[in-house]
Amino acid sequence: MVVDFGAKEKPWRNIDDVVMGGVSRSQFTVKDGVGIFEGNVSLENNGGFASARSEPRDVDLRGYTGLILRVRGDGKRYGLRLRTRADFDGVSYQAPLPTKAGEWQEVRIPFADFKPVFRGQVVRGAPALDLENIKTFGFIISDKQEGPFKLEVKWVKAYAPVSQKDTASDAAPKTD
Repeated sequence: MVVDFGAKEKPWRNIDDVVMGGVSRSQFTVKDGVGIFEGNVSLENNGGFASARSEPRDVDLRGYTGLILRVRGDGKRYGLRLRTRADFDGVSYQAPLPTKAGEWQEVRIPFADFKPVFRGQVVRGAPALDLENIKTFGFIISDKQEGPFKLEVKWVKAYAPVSQKDTASDAAPKTD
């Protein structure tokens, strides 16, 4: 498991558009082994996003093809974000995370789908996603999706190419 809310997952932090004058609000809680990202997105004051991210860790995902997430959403479009640096700001790598309203689903996201972004804009010329140095995992809702939202996440796993014997990973953070 890369992220397991049934285990000793450290608290996640929220970063909403209030950092730039917006009024969107979110919270990230864990209940009964499920991470819950919920809140309200407002377009007031040129806002329009809410996000949450894990505390920094060291995860090496070399040899894997992508991530599988067990989620239940509200039909809105979210983004899954990976960061290769532990600092607050800077480039993150984001992939689409579509959801079906009220339905648990397993969503596969190949690493090839992650694009470098900074403050909502794709960064041309950014380095490729460094799978050896994943520091944080996160979720974002944006793209003018105003109103209440809720995304529940049971776990995140890495998966390997189909040709490999074990296709789903219980990859753990590095412990060196």
